[in-house]
Amino acid sequence: MSEQPTRPTQKTRDAERHEANAAHAADREPTLEEEQRAESLEPDDDLVEHEREMTERGARQKGEGRLP
Repeated sequence: MSEQPTRPTQKTRDAERHEANAAHAADREPTLEEEQRAESLEPDDDLVEHEREMTERGARQKGEGRLP
C-alpha cells in the first residue's frame, strides 16, 4: 500500500456520486426454499444476550456522540 495519500479525480467523484444515488435492490426474490429456511432459523442465545447488552449500553451512553 502506498504511503502517499491519493486524491480522487473528478471522474471518480462523479462515478461515486452516481453509484450512491442509484436505486439499489436485490438481484432476485428469495426462493421458497430460502424463505422457509430463513423462517425456521432460531437466534443463538449468546447472540440474543449480546444484542440486549449492547442495546442497554447504548441507552445509557453519555458524552460526545450521544444523540438526544
